[in-house]
Amino acid sequence: MSQPKQRAVAASQVFDGAVVHRDAAVVIEGGRISALMPRAELPHAIDIDALPDGLWLAPGFIDLQVNGGGDVLFNDTPTPEGIAVIAAAHRQFGTTALLPTLITDTAEKMQSALAAVRMVRGRHPGVLGIHLEGPFLSPDRPGVHCVRHIRAPSAADIDMLTAARAGAMLITLAPERVPAGFIARLVAAGIRVSLGHSAATYEQTRAGMAEGLAGFTHLFNAMPPLLSRAPGPIAAALETASACYGLIVDGVHVDPAVLRLALRGAGRPMLVTDAMPPVGGQRASFTLYGEEIRAADGRCLRKDGTLAGAALDMASAVRNCVRMLDVPLERALSFASAHPADFIGLGASLGRIAPGFRADLVAFDPHDVHVVRTWVAGE
Repeated sequence: MSQPKQRAVAASQVFDGAVVHRDAAVVIEGGRISALMPRAELPHAIDIDALPDGLWLAPGFIDLQVNGGGDVLFNDTPTPEGIAVIAAAHRQFGTTALLPTLITDTAEKMQSALAAVRMVRGRHPGVLGIHLEGPFLSPDRPGVHCVRHIRAPSAADIDMLTAARAGAMLITLAPERVPAGFIARLVAAGIRVSLGHSAATYEQTRAGMAEGLAGFTHLFNAMPPLLSRAPGPIAAALETASACYGLIVDGVHVDPAVLRLALRGAGRPMLVTDAMPPVGGQRASFTLYGEEIRAADGRCLRKDGTLAGAALDMASAVRNCVRMLDVPLERALSFASAHPADFIGLGASLGRIAPGFRADLVAFDPHDVHVVRTWVAGE
């Protein structure tokens, strides 16, 4: 059997996930990175895709909270075709890997979503698995989630969630609303568990973390605020080095001043979009639970003014990190690649440019993080 042909992508600056390499090239073989080297040291016979001067090459963005895109909502179209449209919509903004996210819904809809991800995994390597945001949430902190569908987990739920599956699984839940041992059972099955839409106290949060809860979904939103005598989930997230927390950096969900303080915490920030159908789409409105949601001025709103996800893409999230939060570009890129890869257990193959890693790459203009091109290994 013949060996896969090598090719190279060369750029003025290559960010490998930790360090910027000047005038470097990434050598790709069979969908994997085989080397990162100075451009001048490339073999003469290798095919070189040389990017225009000034562009950066970086690990592809990884988004763990994608409700929709391309005018498709995953809840309404939990099919392989729907997932493909969502993934393609986000690809143009540098997202090369994602978790389609199902908002709280019926058990039947959950089963359809899980089946769709199983079917699509072999065809679309950029689909890493699934994020189930609910339904085991607090009715006191529902956000836009339908309270009718919020419920406690059943034995059938445990069997469904811990059954053999394709890819990664992330579950957002309220730890105070599930029985003792439930989180530990999910974690033992290889599932990542995140706190979200929760009214948990600090003590209840720590109890969930003792069982293996390690993430915080859209930190600050849909959870108790940080108070002097009631520190709640936010304090638990920020004081714990092993905790990973998603941040929606759109200037709407959380004030930039608060986000800047969060970046001083001990935990690991991750950029998420919480994206809805208008991202990469043509329409400014969509329906959720039968109710119209309109996107305008960077917000997705119900008629009563409740935020319903976000009109945010990952390239904009990285740009906002730099411009709103005064974060160095390299650090913002890590929030969008290495940190989410590590959180879902794929940090040994995704989120960095190094030998053996998947050749998921994004080329962009560093001045405005305008994405010029993306590469997804295997596609």
